[in-house]
Amino acid sequence: MRILVAAVGRARASEPARALADDYASRLRWPITFREVEERRKLPTARRIGREGELLLALVPESAVIVALDERGRQLASIAFADKLRKWQERGIGDLAFMIGGADGHADAVRQRAELVLSLGTMTWPHLLVRALLAEQLYRAQTILDGHPYHRE
Repeated sequence: MRILVAAVGRARASEPARALADDYASRLRWPITFREVEERRKLPTARRIGREGELLLALVPESAVIVALDERGRQLASIAFADKLRKWQERGIGDLAFMIGGADGHADAVRQRAELVLSLGTMTWPHLLVRALLAEQLYRAQTILDGHPYHRE
């Protein structure tokens, strides 16, 4: 299973959160790619959100399962998240795309295409920290599925 993390906003190479995300990503056996989009034009909020959604969706392989990260989404414990990944693997899903929206959230088109709208908690997180949190949870899920002691209940 290939993983795409598509995010609105740019991460500078010197950002500590980027280094943390890259560290966890390097531990995964699933190939993971981080891609970024940015709408630089000054657009009204609703139009900018829609455009960001178009840019994100344009990165996604046609048959990919989409997970939209959104504070209003469903919260999963780490074990339940690992089980969700296991089920996608068993279904033979080749591409899994995690979408991180901009400051004003996701376009309706992204949420509608998503098989899962996932919340990492009810707090609002900067997109760079969301990448790091997601990469860590993907690594944690991998260790749970492998029976590795990294995750402790």
